[in-house]
Amino acid sequence: MTPQLQQAIRLLQLSTLDLQQEIQEALDSNPMLEAVEDYGDGGNGADTSEAPLDSQHPLNESSANQDSAINETNPGQDTVDTSAPDTPQDTSASDSEGPVTDSEWNDEIPSDLPVDTSWDEVYQSAPSGSGPATEMEDSDFESRRGSTESLDDHLLWQLNLTPMSDRDRIIALAILDAVEPSGMLALRAEEIFEGLMESLEELEQEEVNAVLHRVQQFDPPGIASQDLSECLMIQLRQLPADTPQLEAAKLVVNDYLALLGSRDYKQLMRRTKLKEPELKDVVQLIQSLNPRPGEQIGTDETEYVVPDVFVSKREDRWVVELNPDIAPRLRINADYASLVKRADSSNDNTFLRDNLQEARWFLKSLQSRNETLLKVASCIVEKQRGFLEYGAEAMKPLVLHDVAEEVSMHESTISRVTTQKFMHTPQGIFELKYFFSSHVSTDSGGECSSTAIRAIIKKLIAAENTKKPLSDSKITNLLAEQGIKVARRTIAKYRESLGIPPSNERKRLV
Repeated sequence: MTPQLQQAIRLLQLSTLDLQQEIQEALDSNPMLEAVEDYGDGGNGADTSEAPLDSQHPLNESSANQDSAINETNPGQDTVDTSAPDTPQDTSASDSEGPVTDSEWNDEIPSDLPVDTSWDEVYQSAPSGSGPATEMEDSDFESRRGSTESLDDHLLWQLNLTPMSDRDRIIALAILDAVEPSGMLALRAEEIFEGLMESLEELEQEEVNAVLHRVQQFDPPGIASQDLSECLMIQLRQLPADTPQLEAAKLVVNDYLALLGSRDYKQLMRRTKLKEPELKDVVQLIQSLNPRPGEQIGTDETEYVVPDVFVSKREDRWVVELNPDIAPRLRINADYASLVKRADSSNDNTFLRDNLQEARWFLKSLQSRNETLLKVASCIVEKQRGFLEYGAEAMKPLVLHDVAEEVSMHESTISRVTTQKFMHTPQGIFELKYFFSSHVSTDSGGECSSTAIRAIIKKLIAAENTKKPLSDSKITNLLAEQGIKVARRTIAKYRESLGIPPSNERKRLV
């Protein structure tokens, strides 16, 4: 595998954000490349004056040209052809002097770059994420302005503002060291006491308890609790005294939390002597509390999703377009390119010639990436029209082999091009991998997508009677009535993948 082919493959599997970084590195390192600042309507990483890219791909019932994602026209005299190359050629064979013309360069770079190959055994892909950022003064706005305070920092800041003796501060620091990211204590107060006995003379358990009580008044409410009951009780104690059903909520949290967890409402009403409407208010109050208060504070790195492909319906046709803003348009710097002379083996000319060749390879790799991405996205849209029209319940079964066969590529290529690539549709923004799913049989002899089944399960549970939630067996029977054969254990697996608890945990008071 040539270095040029490896580069094409690597660009193909990069996410949008990683591609932008790769392009910036190429601009910084190669003087032959320059960005086109005013690029009008198009983009996608290569100068359209050199290789016009038809980024709109309409889909209709009679669409017969789905294998073509790029509409190339002849480049002008002063532009660079970015059609995909195959193998670099030696450009110093001629004995004549003078600058190399575009037509001579184009003859030396083949027009088709074979990015489709089974490279798993010969090419080790780099990690998809970007490498560690260098410490630069001109770092991005998010890293300069965003909050980086952790839970530990937040608690230590409050401790430094709290008047206490040096002895109590040592105890408080030991308590903060035991606070988990959830905000709960990893150790009981007795265990913290035992750990401090060697460093503090004549230490008493009451001292640790007293300092713990002070730390538990820190923000967020419920911090440094030893168990769930204590965490909720601390939060209830900080509510206004006139909060409806406050005392009843304290009673339930302190004495009957296990019954509440198992949703044994009949026993709760019998033991607390509360009527159903009152118990409902109590449950709603308790549910408004935070069982993991520490998660309110922390450094959550925001991950931005930039769509690579836009899909929209125009005049009853689905149109697929590459996002023109995901990367700057590039072109060859004509001034520098004109300085390259044939048969000149000087160091300066060799440097210019090598960089010109690398720049052309880079542009062709970007062009090839766009072709492949648009071709695969168009095929997915063609096969998932139902989803685009009606949502997840209309998703059709689709596997990598189906698309690979349609676009005449290897399955590994489809896998790479659908990873960390996102499509903006009328139904929302989805990773291309979302449109692939296995299938189950139907009574009519057809197939139903597992994604569609998950959507149906979610819809059924959303509409269920919360007093009598649907069991997995009942959902199985309801799907069977629609002609979909799914085992109960499969329903349970799909339900768990959706983050939906079992029926006994979904039971609610009405």
